[in-house]
Amino acid sequence: MSDHKFDQSVSVFVGLGFPREINTVFDAYDLLLEWNGIPDVDYHAALHACGRALNAGGAVRDAHEAFIRFARNRGILSEDALDRAAENVLQDWLVA
Repeated sequence: MSDHKFDQSVSVFVGLGFPREINTVFDAYDLLLEWNGIPDVDYHAALHACGRALNAGGAVRDAHEAFIRFARNRGILSEDALDRAAENVLQDWLVA
């Protein structure tokens, strides 16, 4: 399974805002299969890229990039969510 490991983990928020570290193609594929949101183009692209990488028909890097794109566009990528939260707090302080 180590050949399916991402070079850099992807941290996402799932459920009620719990962080989850995605370290491998399998982790990403598992999260995608559990996804309760409405599937869109990014979802299907990530699912396809992960499936190909797991079946040795695609690159782990492609799966990683597709998963990041999916997570970013769904607003669950941890670093983006934390940046948005910090901006909201700043706006609240500036308005007050």
